Amino acid sequence: MSTVTQFVPRTRRNVELLLVLLACAIVMVAYLAVGLAVNGQVPLDLITQGAWLLGLTVAFHVVLRWRAAYADPLLLPIAALLNGLGLVMIHRLDLAKGTESAMASRQLMWSALGMVVACLVLVLLRDHRQLRRYTYTTMAAGLVFLLLPLVPFLGRSVYGARIWINIGPFSFQPGEIAKILLTIFFAGYLVQTRDALALVGRSVLGFPLPRGRDLGPILIAWIASLLVLVLERDLGSSLLFFGLFVAMLYVATERISWIAIGMLLFGGGAYLAYLLFDHVQQRVMFWLNPWSETALAQSDQLVRGLMGMGAGGILGTGLGSGHPYLTYFAESDFIIPSFAEELGLAGLFAILLLYALLVERGLRTALGTRDGFGKLLATGLSFSIALQVFVVVGGVTRVIPLTGLTTPFLSQGGSSLLANWTIVAILLRISDHARRPMPAPVKVTMPDSAPTPTTPRPAVKP
Repeated sequence: MSTVTQFVPRTRRNVELLLVLLACAIVMVAYLAVGLAVNGQVPLDLITQGAWLLGLTVAFHVVLRWRAAYADPLLLPIAALLNGLGLVMIHRLDLAKGTESAMASRQLMWSALGMVVACLVLVLLRDHRQLRRYTYTTMAAGLVFLLLPLVPFLGRSVYGARIWINIGPFSFQPGEIAKILLTIFFAGYLVQTRDALALVGRSVLGFPLPRGRDLGPILIAWIASLLVLVLERDLGSSLLFFGLFVAMLYVATERISWIAIGMLLFGGGAYLAYLLFDHVQQRVMFWLNPWSETALAQSDQLVRGLMGMGAGGILGTGLGSGHPYLTYFAESDFIIPSFAEELGLAGLFAILLLYALLVERGLRTALGTRDGFGKLLATGLSFSIALQVFVVVGGVTRVIPLTGLTTPFLSQGGSSLLANWTIVAILLRISDHARRPMPAPVKVTMPDSAPTPTTPRPAVKP
């Protein structure tokens, strides 16, 4: 006789704590290596800086034990390690620029704020399905955030791209927050309409095509991405925004025709933008002929980055022993070439492996969760990280044109850190729901006053 019992997964919180300690140890060793290479001595603030990172990540871990005990145990250590490595590289560039530069201190402040915001998300958001109630509210808020840099006296242009706003002494990039809000909207909208999008339509030459009225959402997303490209001159956000929507549309409907339509629309829009706008032509020229006299007369940023990566070779020059500061924006847009120069191709592959593992854990969360909204939301957030890393790495290695996006967790930038830590918090909340055991079935008992059924007696012949 067999007995059916419910499987109760382990929370793996102790594994997470060990990985968090290992991540902090790696960051402190990297910090020590930079100090020895640049100044020839152990950094005086090694213990202080290590205590900050250790305290923040352990506090985050305690919040997970309290509010999301079944959350994925790998997401926090990976994010903390990437964030810590970014802090080390920015500190290394600080040392190269002199005592007046304080980029690492600001980055540490934003890292702490990002973790605090992520903890608040975990505490306040008890169930990720609550976000579905605000599908159209998040759409409106996302569009407002996306277009906020166009407001006069609020937005400002930095090197041609109008993607920043000023709030007092701080500057903020609202597109990072818009990315999360629009992902929530896409997930909620596609859960409602995926049956019509997937099942209704005509087949042309064996290729299923959607109805004309069902093309509305993808046309709106295409027009909005073109507006971002034209008005804000932001090629990266435009590509990220449209690619995210098409990917989620494909995951929701499993129809390859949406991918084909999306590629045709984006290709046509990009070619039209190339014909009409100078800054797009400039990016394409840097991509195809970065060593030409015409390109070098305008910018040698990409060439400097490529030469730095080439100087790093397979194993790199060692942390603190290279010259990444010779490249413009080595702490933000070009932080990947900075790591490639000092850690080499092997170190760059290790960093990319961390990103691949982060995305894999997000997609595993999407597969494990039991509701369609959670699946789409986890897929969209994971894909946004993957697409952003591909766009950045592809841009600095000449696979695609440069876009100006930042590398998640590594690059300098407060708004980027806040957005990426929020994404990690939402993924942790969804993974807690996915891995948490189902509640035990409620036993139904008959009340004592209920009459007991009796077997009718057979009739007796007189």
